[in-house]
Amino acid sequence: MLEETTTDECQDFTKACPSRLLFDQIADKWSMMVLTALDSGPMRFNAIKRRLEGVTQKALTQCLRRLERNGLLYRRVITKSPVAVEYTITPLGRSLKVPFKALYDWMLEHLDEVQVARNEFDEHASP
Repeated sequence: MLEETTTDECQDFTKACPSRLLFDQIADKWSMMVLTALDSGPMRFNAIKRRLEGVTQKALTQCLRRLERNGLLYRRVITKSPVAVEYTITPLGRSLKVPFKALYDWMLEHLDEVQVARNEFDEHASP
């Protein structure tokens, strides 16, 4: 059972606020990429894994379980031989499309500026 928290505690990201855990679980790179990949429709585990270059089986499994637990995707077992599992975004998960798209658009718009900042930082940080 969740402890009661006040709005002020959640706005201040106190440890007691459940928003901290949720923020961590939906804003990590694999969760955002999985939800983006599933935006085009249901996919099986291996199709998701192929789409997300570099994700390990363990990391993807953990990510999918977190997203399912948080109500952001459905997991459906297909009982035909061979048995397979398919993932689909829930309406709640689909509601993240607008903020994720805004973040993605911001990233594309400012990628050059960020790269310049990185280069300047690296030049000053080098011995």
